[in-house]
Amino acid sequence: MRPGWSGFSRTGAALFIVFVLVSLLAGVLAPHGPWERFDPYEPPGRGHLLGTNDMGYDILTELIYGTRVSLLVGFGAASIATLIGLVIGLVAGYFKGGVDDALMGITDIFLMIPRIPLIIILAAFLRPGVWLIGLVIGLLWWTSTARIVRSKVLQVREMDFVTSARCLGFSHRHILFSEIMPNIIHIVLPKFMLTIAAAMISEASLSFLGLGDPGMKSWGMMLNFAFQRGALVNGMWWWILPPGLCITLAVVAVVLLSFSREEQEADVIAMGG
Repeated sequence: MRPGWSGFSRTGAALFIVFVLVSLLAGVLAPHGPWERFDPYEPPGRGHLLGTNDMGYDILTELIYGTRVSLLVGFGAASIATLIGLVIGLVAGYFKGGVDDALMGITDIFLMIPRIPLIIILAAFLRPGVWLIGLVIGLLWWTSTARIVRSKVLQVREMDFVTSARCLGFSHRHILFSEIMPNIIHIVLPKFMLTIAAAMISEASLSFLGLGDPGMKSWGMMLNFAFQRGALVNGMWWWILPPGLCITLAVVAVVLLSFSREEQEADVIAMGG
């Protein structure tokens, strides 16, 4: 790893670990219950470090529980997208020919689908919520992963160890998942991290537009309620600034981890490793 990237890597990892720990320990760290109500519009003070909102909910508590929801959507959507992209890329690159043409044709179709408008349309006919957003993101964000995996598989399938496995009579399934996949998984991890960031931004944006689940205390829904109920007009920065900062820091942490991982792989390749 290059010296200039080690600091970025450590910073991203530290921030990411903090957010994961907060999401896992939300019930312990939150000063109050998620649905416990107090006097509305209280400014930050000893009893409520970030004050309360118009419904009397403690904003710090909502922020802590929002970490869990936002990360779950990010990880869930990224897992779906990465799994689909990995399988399609493996199969397309390994079999080539007509299989490759068909799968890449499907990939091109999904690339042309306008993602955000589709989620808005689905939300108009289905019950809007963060899980619908996460599912649609996962089903639409796999295309770049599939293309990258396919390109790498086209190289790896011609290597000697794959040719040897083919000559020894191993099945296509064994060659794909036991011989090829371990040698291309390193390019999937950065894409997985970037998809987490994209999913978190998309969830926050769509929830801010009112397409999230009001019963789920995500960062995007906090911003939606804050702007709907006059937080900006009344100068209630403690209601608007914290969720915005959390979204920014969480995405920065994931992106730093992704970039540092890509830099490590580039260094390994440059050294012939």
